[in-house]
Amino acid sequence: MKMKNFNKVAGAGAIVILLCCGIFVACKKSNAGGGSIPPVVTTDDGIKFEQSTDIFPNPERGFTKTYTTNTPLDPVSLNTFRVNLNTTLIVRVFYLSDFKNKAIDQAYLNFIQTDLNTIRNAGLKGVVRFAYTETDTDAPLAIVQQHMDQLKPVLEANKDVIAFVQAGFIGDYGEWHDSTNGLATPDNEKTILTKLLSVVPTDIMVQVRTPLQKQQVFGTAVAITAAQGYSGTDIARVGQHNDCFLSSTDDYGTYANVALEKQYVSNEALYVPVGGETCPPIGGYSSSCDQGRTQMKLLRWTYLNMDYYQPTLNGWKTSGCFDEFLRNLGYRLALVNAVLPAQAAVNGNLKLGINITNVGYAPLYNKKTTSIILKNTATGTYYEAPLTYDIRGIKPATTVKLDESVSLNGIPAGTYALYLRIADQAPGLKGRVEYAVRLANKDTWVVDNGGMNDLKSTLKIM
Repeated sequence: MKMKNFNKVAGAGAIVILLCCGIFVACKKSNAGGGSIPPVVTTDDGIKFEQSTDIFPNPERGFTKTYTTNTPLDPVSLNTFRVNLNTTLIVRVFYLSDFKNKAIDQAYLNFIQTDLNTIRNAGLKGVVRFAYTETDTDAPLAIVQQHMDQLKPVLEANKDVIAFVQAGFIGDYGEWHDSTNGLATPDNEKTILTKLLSVVPTDIMVQVRTPLQKQQVFGTAVAITAAQGYSGTDIARVGQHNDCFLSSTDDYGTYANVALEKQYVSNEALYVPVGGETCPPIGGYSSSCDQGRTQMKLLRWTYLNMDYYQPTLNGWKTSGCFDEFLRNLGYRLALVNAVLPAQAAVNGNLKLGINITNVGYAPLYNKKTTSIILKNTATGTYYEAPLTYDIRGIKPATTVKLDESVSLNGIPAGTYALYLRIADQAPGLKGRVEYAVRLANKDTWVVDNGGMNDLKSTLKIM
C-alpha cells in the first residue's frame, strides 16, 4: 500500500442488563433426526463449558483485507477468505476520482452495487469508504454533498453487508487531511460528517480519522456513556479508524494529547468501533507484541488490515503473537456455565441461567438476533425463542448472565436439545451460517439451522 503522511495534528461504561420474558415465534423442520447427546460436565453450577483456543472466523471482526483500486472485486478470491484467512471483513475504498465536478454516473453506481453483491455472496461484510484521490485533488463541498445524496439509496439497499462506514471524502485517501478544496476545517468536517450520518442507515456506525475530529464536531471531549450507547443519535454512532496505528508515540499525529485522547477512545469503544491499519514505525517506536497487545486491549480494537504494514505484521508472526491477535481482535464470546431445567410443563416456561464471558478486545457493535433453539430429538423440528438481552452488552473482560424466562406455549410434549443462536438481524442473512456468531468453546459449534451453539442440555416437555 502506501506510506502515510498524516500532517494534521489532532488535538468504562456500566453494563445495563434488561431482562424480561421471550416468546416463541417460529418453527421449522430439519431433515436431520435426533442424535445422541455427548457427555457433559455438571456441577452445582450446572453445565460447565471449556473454552477453546481454536482460531475461527466470526462476523465483523478480526484481520481484514483492503481494496482500493477501481477494479471489480474477485468473487473467487473473496470466497476463500473465511476458510484460508479466517477473514470476514474487507475494507473497500471506492474512489470517485472521475466525478470531482459532476454527479456519479449510473455505471459507477452499478459498479458499487456489484461489489457489495460480491461481498454478500462471499459471506463477508465491508468497511466502506468513499474518496476522491490518493495524491491529487478532492472535490468541492457541494459536489461531496451531491454524491452523498446519490449514495444514500445504495447504502440503504446494502446495509445488511456494511459493517461500518469510514467518513472519507476529505483529502488524500479520504483520511480527513490536506484538502485541496478547504474541506479539512472544523466547520466543513462537521458539515460532511453530519450529512454522512443522515445518508448512512441509522443502525450503521461511522468512523472518523482522529478522536479530536469527533470532539470538535460534537463540541465535547467527554466520551459517550452507557445511556447514550446504541441510542442511534449522531454522537453515539461515531467511532475511529486509526490508519497509522503502532507507528509513533502519537501515531503520526492521530493524537494531540496522547494519554487523554487514548482514554477517551478506550471509553468510547465500549459502544463505537475502532479499527484501521499499522504504519512504518518512526522515532524508535516499538511495534512489538507487547505494545500491540497493550494498545489493542486499551483501545478495544475490533479489526486490523492484514495487508499493511507488512514488517510489523511479519514481526508478530515471527514473535508468535499474530495468532493471539487473530483470536482476540474484536469480540470473543464463550460460554462459562449454564443452569437449565431438565423438565418443563407443556405450555409452561423455560428458565435460563447462562453465563457468557468476552475474552476479546472489544464488544460487538452491530445488533444481533439472539435466541434459544429447541430441536425435537425425535422429529428434528426446530423452535426459536428470541431473547431480550442485547448481546452487545457483553463488554471485554466481563461475564454476563442471561437470566430470562421463555414461554413454551405451543411447543408439543417431547424431548428437545437446546442451543443458543446469535444471528444477523437482517432477514436475508439471519439464516446464513457465515453471519452467525460462534462461541469460543470446545465441541459446541454446529452449522445446522444457520449456525448454533450447543448448550449440551436436553429439556423434556411433559
